[in-house]
Amino acid sequence: MHAWEAVRPGPIEQEPLRFVEKPVPVPRAGELLVHVRACGVCRTDLHVAEGDLPVHLPGVTPGHEVVGVVAALGEDVRAYALGDRVGVAWLRGTDGTCRYCVRGAENLCPASEYTGWDADGGYAEYTTVPADFAYRLPGDLDDVALAPLLCAGIIGYRALLRASLPPGGRLGLYGFGGSAHLCAQLALAQGATVHVLTRDPAARRLALALGAASARGAYEEPPEPLDSAILFAPVGDLVPVALRALDRGGVLSVAGIHLSDTPPLRYERELFYEKELRSVTSNTREDGRAFLALAARHGVRATTHTYPLSRAQEALQDLKAGRFDGAAVLVNNMPPRH
Repeated sequence: MHAWEAVRPGPIEQEPLRFVEKPVPVPRAGELLVHVRACGVCRTDLHVAEGDLPVHLPGVTPGHEVVGVVAALGEDVRAYALGDRVGVAWLRGTDGTCRYCVRGAENLCPASEYTGWDADGGYAEYTTVPADFAYRLPGDLDDVALAPLLCAGIIGYRALLRASLPPGGRLGLYGFGGSAHLCAQLALAQGATVHVLTRDPAARRLALALGAASARGAYEEPPEPLDSAILFAPVGDLVPVALRALDRGGVLSVAGIHLSDTPPLRYERELFYEKELRSVTSNTREDGRAFLALAARHGVRATTHTYPLSRAQEALQDLKAGRFDGAAVLVNNMPPRH
């Protein structure tokens, strides 16, 4: 099969990924072999390719927003059948027994593993996934539309929960890429007023088209104090900016797995009046199931730009350069191998 590998992580402009031919993986006990039909391009993939997130598996295949069909079953798999359409997301496994898992916080499991980081992901014709961590997908969306929901959407939902937005509250979104534009739709559907702050003019236009009340530059002030804010851009300099934009008692959640260094915070200006700063770490499977149900109910849809699987490195370069709004999706048009 064809697959991309992160062989020498570094600046994406220097093409650190390699497109190779390798054997189709064999599913282990409890796993599914998935024929990839579409895979979203996530900023976390860029962090893996560039080495911001040191690879846990040498030559790992990135990609964790996978839509595909079950091509083979490992031993002891009973819940799926050949031909089922499934989703493969970032969280790939946990120990299920630690104190975090037991209390329902499996996203904090010290033994957690991740698709496209600890194990090969979806920038390939095939990938594997433990059956317990695969998602059943709604039937009314096509593969390309579904792919970004499996990380960008789920993480945006987790970030929204962490932001503790009150009913009808005022939400600020810093950065407006794949995750933020899905989060915005859900927040709007739930009655929030959304203000978008981003450097990209095309993203600001998309935000207004989706129903945002305002769209301004990333370092500008929103038109009113915010009850909650989410930082999607991996830019540490924006942390104090967003904190200053919060109203008293407001919450800022930081959605990314990687963030550049933050400047010192001034307590009186950025944290006083019971403002809170929270991080977001992965998601639970319950987050994923809840978001997919809400997305179906409220018609949350990704704005997508497709690339063939063979142009994955170009898609990551375009992501870094901000050459598209919404989300990029790799499409695998190669037929299943027998």
